[in-house]
Amino acid sequence: MREVTAKVTTTKSTSSDWIMPVWPAPERVRSLLTTRHGGVSRGAYATLNLGEHVGDDPAAVAENRRRLAGSVGVPVLWLDQVHGTTVLDAEVALSASRREADALFARNPGVACAVMTADCLPVLFCDRSGTVVAAAHAGWRGLHAGVLERTVAAMQCSGEEILAYLGPAIGPQAFEVGDEVRAAFVDADRQAEVAFKPRGGKWLANIYLLARQRLAGIGVNGVFGGNYCTVDEAERFFSYRRDGVTGRMASVIWLAP
Repeated sequence: MREVTAKVTTTKSTSSDWIMPVWPAPERVRSLLTTRHGGVSRGAYATLNLGEHVGDDPAAVAENRRRLAGSVGVPVLWLDQVHGTTVLDAEVALSASRREADALFARNPGVACAVMTADCLPVLFCDRSGTVVAAAHAGWRGLHAGVLERTVAAMQCSGEEILAYLGPAIGPQAFEVGDEVRAAFVDADRQAEVAFKPRGGKWLANIYLLARQRLAGIGVNGVFGGNYCTVDEAERFFSYRRDGVTGRMASVIWLAP
């Protein structure tokens, strides 16, 4: 199955290119992935930057977020991501003054879970019955520390009940890491060796494969996506590793009534 890019009309008759995940999620589970197109930001942040923390004009970010929320149709919950493993309940997060976490789950309609990325791996989750959804931000530190496992545990479903979608991240031909990153994963699980290829004294890491291995370890085998490279597709995606100063994309999931 391949993802499709859809034109979604927002207010003021503008349109944005979303990637609509193709996965066997229940009908009431809704999800989308933004690209860098469809907003009002300029320069390095052109055009749909959704990150408030990257140096962009706050008014532009606010308008970009408003457009996204208008298309989703429910409020979007944003996190203060810290490359950790904290998972928040959307019901609690709604009234929180600060949301320092890297994953979020929801059991009720009326709010959308979102994570922002620009090379790190976004992972969307749902159960096969359509009763709970979640979104997780997995850079290599969070992935190694167990953010995906913590997210599935918070959903309170068995691994066999869970579907996962891997959104756009840095691809295996671009994710160069040092010995310490490889050692961290391999020391935790020897099968991680196959996710690293040597190159010039460094290693090329396959974050998609590492995520699949972690999910398989807790019984989650219904995993989809993982076909993009944010570094290589400069026209489509923001990439911190490629550009340094850049915007952030969002992966969003919610339950319809």
